[in-house]
Amino acid sequence: MRYNEKELLCLSKQPAEKAAELTMKGPKRNDAAKCRLVKLVVNFLFYFRIDEEEPVGALLLEQCRIQKEEDTGFSLVFVDEPERKYSFVCDNKDECEEWIEALTKASYEYMRNSLIFYRHEIEKITGKDPLEQYGISEETRFQTRSQRLF
Repeated sequence: MRYNEKELLCLSKQPAEKAAELTMKGPKRNDAAKCRLVKLVVNFLFYFRIDEEEPVGALLLEQCRIQKEEDTGFSLVFVDEPERKYSFVCDNKDECEEWIEALTKASYEYMRNSLIFYRHEIEKITGKDPLEQYGISEETRFQTRSQRLF
């Protein structure tokens, strides 16, 4: 994936949907678990050294699975690279569940599916396509697969 470092750095400074100090272990075998400030902004998970303002790294939350690991842990595994696994440990079970929910809802695909669902619900109630007023009712990215076949 191509990205602009300055824009990514600017995005990392935006208000977070969720942020906390978590124990994090990277995908390499010899990676040690480290305490990191982890910050969710849109569909990026930034991680910082505790005393620094610039992120050490960023994970794009697309094409990945969030898996529960024990009571207070979770991991991110990328679909195309199953060996690329990032593990996180939270302070308690409730915080872990909050992170899993927030990360699950952060992907573009989740937001797209939610838009499609609510679009159809509104159309059932009102009889009108709510996206029509914006001139995007025929765009395939906002349609289910079955709609595209016809």
